[in-house]
Formats: sequence, structure tokens, C-alpha cells
Amino acid sequence: MGLFHHSAMSDSIGPLHWLAQVAFYGVSAVTLSGAFITVYARNLFRAALGLAMALFGVAALYLFLDAEFLAAVQLLVYVGAILTLIVFGVMLTARIDDPNVPRWNAQVKWAAGVVAVLAAGLLCGFLGTFWGPIRPGIVPLAVVGRALISTYLLPFELLSLLLVGALVGAVMIARREK
Repeated sequence: MGLFHHSAMSDSIGPLHWLAQVAFYGVSAVTLSGAFITVYARNLFRAALGLAMALFGVAALYLFLDAEFLAAVQLLVYVGAILTLIVFGVMLTARIDDPNVPRWNAQVKWAAGVVAVLAAGLLCGFLGTFWGPIRPGIVPLAVVGRALISTYLLPFELLSLLLVGALVGAVMIARREK
């Protein structure tokens, strides 16, 4: 049961429930602040630190949902591995502190168009999905592990190749500008 599951016993735990709500809203504010810093920071390293704050906040929100496994995976994979790759990529960028580097590049209009098309596709998918009742129950960790190394192995491997390719591309772009 999550921290916000309503039952007959929750009426007798009023202050604890109130404290859990305050903690939830505090963690949500930290997560949103980190996301805001990530998007609007002028310094790339500070944007990476904002991303770390947002990712830690998401892990804490998983704990509110009683999803300890997802919180641990969030910390290990995203904060531990991907954020480390991003920070290394930022550190390898030669002109990180140059104030003459423009904030927006020439392809911002193309990027905005791609984001608009993806957002429209996600919205259509969201509106076209039947959001029926969720079956309560706990999925055993062994089932999740078997699915990760059998059914979902190829998508995870392709994602790792994509991330390595993005890092190599960032290094090549940074070196080419010297």
C-alpha cells in the first residue's frame, strides 16, 4: 500500500498522513525545480546538476509509490550511469565557459517542430488509450528480471548503443570546433 492509500485506519493517523503529504509536495517541488534548472540554466554543468536533482526527486517519488525496485533502478541507472556520462560529456566540451557561445543554435525551429509532432503523437496515444482499473498485486522481482534479460533485452541494448553514440558524437563535435 502506498503512503496515500485511504483506509479506515487512515482516519486515526491524521498527522502522519498530513506529514506524508507535505513531504510529497516538497519532493515534487524539488523535482520540478531541478527540471526547471535543467531546461533554463545557461551553464551546461549547472543544467546537468539540475538534472541530477530532478532524477533524485523522481527516485524519491517512486518511494512514495512503494516502488523500491524502481527507485533503486532510477538511482543506479539514471543518476549513477547516464548522469555520469552526461557530466563526462560536459567536461569534455572545450568551450563550456565561453560567454560568446550562443544559447540557441540555428536548428531550434527544427527541434521545436519535432517536439510538437512528438507531443501530438503522445497526446493522441494518451487520449486513445483505455485507462481501465489497475489490477492490484505485486509482481515478483524474478519475473521482472526474466523479462529484462529475455523480452526487453534488445531494446535495452539498443538504448545503450544510442547513448554511447550520442556521447561519441558530442565529443567529436566538441573536438571539431577547436
